[in-house]
Amino acid sequence: MDKTISSIEAAVQPIFDGATVMIGGFGGSGAPIELIHALIDQGAKDLTVINNNAGNGHVGLAALIEQNRVRRMICSFPRSSNATVFNERYLAGKIELELVPQGTLAERIRAGGAGIPAFYTPTGYGTELADGKPVAEFDGRPYVQERWLKADFALIKAETADTHGNLTYRMAARNFNPLMAMAATTTIVQASRVVAPGGIDPEQVITPGIFVSSVVEVAAPAQEELLTRQEAVYP
Repeated sequence: MDKTISSIEAAVQPIFDGATVMIGGFGGSGAPIELIHALIDQGAKDLTVINNNAGNGHVGLAALIEQNRVRRMICSFPRSSNATVFNERYLAGKIELELVPQGTLAERIRAGGAGIPAFYTPTGYGTELADGKPVAEFDGRPYVQERWLKADFALIKAETADTHGNLTYRMAARNFNPLMAMAATTTIVQASRVVAPGGIDPEQVITPGIFVSSVVEVAAPAQEELLTRQEAVYP
């Protein structure tokens, strides 16, 4: 039952070329920077990445894209205040994009974790985002069919984990992380603090350990926005 891993490098070792990887975070909030940087060092390529955005500056997800490891992005906000890396590669035809409305993205991930292969939503109807998708009418209103999203791996940032993989999150850093933990075959977690079983009040557990494959402690995690303001570049 002990799911702790000795190093960040060992935690990402199973990720293979061509994998689909969910990466938690809402911008920099809840983004597992250390796991992403370890993945860059590990060398996996041709990845499909599912995230709320497409990275900022030259660290984290933006650095993964900059190192030409990402073949396809599935996200809601590819353009943000400092998303120059993604913008340049997309305009040059070097990366694919599937644009998904934010609420639909969250629900597709949730559906993947819940075993629901498809659902209907009014969001996107009548736009290019609905092209080629089935449409049905419910109570006189058209709805677009959206399919679940699942992944080979999820990279998650938690505040506290126990050695069994039960997780809590820090405030807004919770965001997509719990949904992604449920929707991936293998969930890899970096936590600011790892405690013994019983060290987390069961009533405070957000992600049960059954959804977690491995946990590595990162006691002082980096924050994307701070690194970007410092004009940091990785590697």
